[in-house]
Amino acid sequence: MKAVNEKGKEVTEFCNKYWLMLDEKEARKMYAGKEARKEEMKWRQWADDWLVHLISPNVYRTPAEALASFDYIVREGKFGAVEGAMAKYVGAAAMYLISKRLKSRHHLQDDVREDLYEAANKWVAAVGKDRPFMGGQKPNLADLAVYGVLRVMEGLEAFDDLMQHSRIQPWYLRVEKAITQVPPAH
Repeated sequence: MKAVNEKGKEVTEFCNKYWLMLDEKEARKMYAGKEARKEEMKWRQWADDWLVHLISPNVYRTPAEALASFDYIVREGKFGAVEGAMAKYVGAAAMYLISKRLKSRHHLQDDVREDLYEAANKWVAAVGKDRPFMGGQKPNLADLAVYGVLRVMEGLEAFDDLMQHSRIQPWYLRVEKAITQVPPAH
């Protein structure tokens, strides 16, 4: 469906992109009820529409963090010496500048970490104290979407700060454990 976004730009929206095509039997097996299914869709969309936009402004928040992030990228990637140096320094400078534009575009606070902490705490509050995951006793697609967005920051200062200054770490570790305990599909 064609639509015009808040900036007046024409975009294509897929109204059912968060809806899983399941027959009634599969739906009953996967979800406790219709509300659980709607809740999963809501939080998957939140991860795409809000949470993911907090990553770049946080990992490239300062020149030092941008450089550390690209150092990690170069170290983990398969770069030669010259390509690695170029990627590290040019990439860090570019992403630092881009992160400032993203901060403005998404109307983030001066200290973008505060938005990240608030988002994490909002997620934890939505999961609640009565269940280990949004999906109940096991992670659902919303749990996996939020985990996946946050996972890209592992090894960086932003991730360490998030774990220290929000309430998300216990949930994050539960999801990580659940994922590693799933037997491989054949």
